[in-house]
Amino acid sequence: MLPPDHPSRLAMAAEVHARPPQPLTTPGRATYVAVLIDLRDRDRERAHIAALCEAYQVPPPALDATQYGAQLGKVRFKWERHGEFSGFTMMAPGLSPQAFTEPAASLMPSGWLAGLPGTTIVAAHAEVIRDAATPPDAAELSTLFGGNVSVGGEIGGGAGLAYTDFRIQPDGFVRFVVHNRGFTERQAGQTLQRLFEIEAYRMMALLALPIARHLGPRIGAIEASLAELTARIAAEGGKDEALLHELTRLAAEIESCLSSSQFRFDACRAYHELVTTRIGELRETRLPGMQTIEEFMARRLTPAVATCATAAQRLRGLSDRVAKASALLSTRVDIARERQNQALLESMDRRAKLQLRLQQTVEGLSVAAIVYYVAGLLGYLAKAGKAGGLALQPDLIVGLSIPVAALAVMLALRRARRRMHEPESPKPSAPN
Repeated sequence: MLPPDHPSRLAMAAEVHARPPQPLTTPGRATYVAVLIDLRDRDRERAHIAALCEAYQVPPPALDATQYGAQLGKVRFKWERHGEFSGFTMMAPGLSPQAFTEPAASLMPSGWLAGLPGTTIVAAHAEVIRDAATPPDAAELSTLFGGNVSVGGEIGGGAGLAYTDFRIQPDGFVRFVVHNRGFTERQAGQTLQRLFEIEAYRMMALLALPIARHLGPRIGAIEASLAELTARIAAEGGKDEALLHELTRLAAEIESCLSSSQFRFDACRAYHELVTTRIGELRETRLPGMQTIEEFMARRLTPAVATCATAAQRLRGLSDRVAKASALLSTRVDIARERQNQALLESMDRRAKLQLRLQQTVEGLSVAAIVYYVAGLLGYLAKAGKAGGLALQPDLIVGLSIPVAALAVMLALRRARRRMHEPESPKPSAPN
């Protein structure tokens, strides 16, 4: 009943349903691990997951899959492949005997997480408990988070509360605590997914911060060099080509900085937008005496993102300024070269005029020499005729022939000079 499907129709339709939240009973616990994996290790990652599935006798993910979920014993396992990292979520019912002593990851086969290829960027434990009559006080929260100050608030329009300190505990994991007031199992899983994604995208955004700090002194040195070069350009010291070479070197250095950092800075901006979006989806409400997650990120994450954005903006500004200075200096070099070419042409014109005068002088001498030889030949002919009995006067003949020969030679030279200056006539085209 329809025309043929677009090749990407099914994939685009399925994209909005990608990465659905996993249901979690209350009380429950979850562990999330995000690993930076090189593209060359993707096959190893898939093989590692397939070995886990084989151990539990469940079907492995498809070869082209970017997400996968399965029930592995007591653990609900979920794998998601993102552009730069892979996320692994493990959920299990029930709580630890003591807070975070037996997380969901402890129910996985020993050494499986440690065997994942890549490097850990995020590791987090979470516990979902039934809400008490009154919210936990500061002392209770401090015990849960190792004595650190926690942040959080009501979420989901009052359907629950979320607490964390965003600090890595001695076991290497960040901790989240969610009090369930009215979440369904799917809403509880979705809430945890949002909290885990906030932490994952926060860390991915901060990957650009060390690059920005490393480039800071280098950018400052380039700015100082550019300011010095610009001052030297304004001074017109006469070494424009040398200055142009230095500007070219600065431009190459700036492009090197841009090529090595631009992707990371753009990714920082994109990840920060995702963090902001996920925080908005929590629908936080402030609790008395406690900082919300949104406020925490605004005070701690936003300045770091601004630092990265400033470094990127400074690099792009430097690139534009160097391009403008190079264009200005190139124009001045071109004008100087045109002046040199004009002076050279004037010099060549003067030389051509001198050569013309010399040529005219030589032509005059040539006329005299030709007339001399013609008159001499006529004199010899007259003498020969007189010796043969003709009534000739050789001297008179020679004298009369001189002006005639001179006029003839001058007309011949004039005709030759005129033919040299005439444009060549186009050659007739061959008939078809």
